[in-house]
Amino acid sequence: MSTAALLHSLYRHKAWANEELFAQVRTIDPATQAEARHAAIRLLNHIYVVDRIFAAHLSGAAHGHDATNTKETPTLDELEAGVKACDRWYVDYTAAVDDAKLGERIAFTFTDGQAGTMTRAEMLAHIVTHGSYHRGGVGRILAGASVQPPRDLYTIHLHRTEPARRERA
Repeated sequence: MSTAALLHSLYRHKAWANEELFAQVRTIDPATQAEARHAAIRLLNHIYVVDRIFAAHLSGAAHGHDATNTKETPTLDELEAGVKACDRWYVDYTAAVDDAKLGERIAFTFTDGQAGTMTRAEMLAHIVTHGSYHRGGVGRILAGASVQPPRDLYTIHLHRTEPARRERA
């Protein structure tokens, strides 16, 4: 499997995991567990903002963010719509990029003003691991609110989307 194909698979997993997670966050009662719900939305928003920042770096566009979260907290509906669109962008991007382009280094500026340089592959790996790390944090918030966190494992995604993988060779 090429690096590009692996990244594409990981981004399909990320989109699937986000859908599962948003469904569970919706079950946090805003009346009785407002603090937990707000904390989950803030953390999901942070993931989304960082995803958008690096999508801009990858596409050579300005991202317009001066921090890795927004001052205002979006509604869950607004955030979910934005995340779905961003996930679609990454799935489409990783479907089209080739291994040669993944090695290209891109210079950029972090939101703190510091300079940075990463390859396209490193940026894509960062976004996958960053999102996974923070989805785990949202899972802990869910558990603390007595909501079962989704099992967003890559292995589960692969076997649900490709059931033939369960067959013995």
